[in-house]
Amino acid sequence: KQMGATMGIGSAIGLTIASKVQVTDLPQLVAAFHSLVGLAAVATAFSSLLIETSHATAVSVVHSVSCYVAAVIGAVTVTGSLVAFGKLQGLVKGTPLVLPFKRLINAALILALGPLFYAFLTASGLGMAPLLWATGLASVLGLVVTAGVGGGDMPVVITLLNSASGWALCAEGFVLQNNMLTIVGALIGSSGAILSDIMCKAMNKGLLATVGLFEKPVIKAARKEATGEKKEAKVASVDTLVQKIKDARSVMVVPGYGLAVSKGQYALAELVNTLQKDGKRVKLAVHPVAGRMPGQLNVLLAEAGVPYDIVFEMEEVNDEMNEYDLVLVIGANDTVNSAAEDDPECEIYGMPVIRAWEGKEVVVFKRSLGVGYAGLDNPVFYKDNTEMLLGDAKVLLDDLLTGTKTA
Repeated sequence: KQMGATMGIGSAIGLTIASKVQVTDLPQLVAAFHSLVGLAAVATAFSSLLIETSHATAVSVVHSVSCYVAAVIGAVTVTGSLVAFGKLQGLVKGTPLVLPFKRLINAALILALGPLFYAFLTASGLGMAPLLWATGLASVLGLVVTAGVGGGDMPVVITLLNSASGWALCAEGFVLQNNMLTIVGALIGSSGAILSDIMCKAMNKGLLATVGLFEKPVIKAARKEATGEKKEAKVASVDTLVQKIKDARSVMVVPGYGLAVSKGQYALAELVNTLQKDGKRVKLAVHPVAGRMPGQLNVLLAEAGVPYDIVFEMEEVNDEMNEYDLVLVIGANDTVNSAAEDDPECEIYGMPVIRAWEGKEVVVFKRSLGVGYAGLDNPVFYKDNTEMLLGDAKVLLDDLLTGTKTA
């Protein structure tokens, strides 16, 4: 009865929170829930250890190892997830935290867990002191590593924390001798690790370099003249864009997080449907790390009813981008930043991006000419074939849809 009541209360709380969260806030929700998984693993490790040692029978090595692993991974997950939540929610600055001798601090924290592990296993009593120290050091490690990751790499952090929460759950299964927890935790942990590797490859970075665990992260201010002297951006209007769409035979749409924030996916879906009825060739290109969580843009587009067969990955459309008469970049910035290919001093140099600038004409929907989430200026905004359509993406799409229908 107590277990059923507890599960009911927890389910009610989770359902209430999740039902009030917007789709654009899902990354924050995921990060917050990850912290709860880590907290549960830490609590389970300590409580199980206290219960087992209160009995006359000796604690098995497997149980002790499981308690230690659950506490350490759980502690990393708790603090890392809370920092990630703060950054995604805007409570903490998205810029990386730079500490002197950061690599030495990380190495020292990790290496210290070894002797503490040995001290915990060989302790004559509970071994509570080594376990408490290990949990504290793991908490600091999660805090330092996550705080040192910049905003542009937060999607990778989310997948890593997902993996960590899975392995914490897996260790928790060993602690409780629950096969279901062990299997589910292993599935979550391994899938999160695989997804993290895919995300890192999409950004052309190694995992350790991305999180700055041992390698010092590259933190450089973006040059505003990445491809030469900076020019003034040309500002478009809805009326001029309506005419461009009318004249174009092929249109490529590159959605980004700005589309999600404005909740403009339904207006975009209707616009795409209208263009297809007019006989135009329409495709959508989605970057692997678009948005702040893997697959977020794909979910939004599917939710709005955009046909899945016209949504393509970056590598499927980059080589044919110059064939399109018009490219509409809606709320995307860092994922279409040409500095990633042209500017060796740019923080995201080497990261594969969608070459939207290769379209015959490019119109970028953006609230302002400010930098993106990674804090970098985008030279694409100032190219000769690019015009900026400034304002809220949903409002602009609604106006554009009206203009297209009446043109």
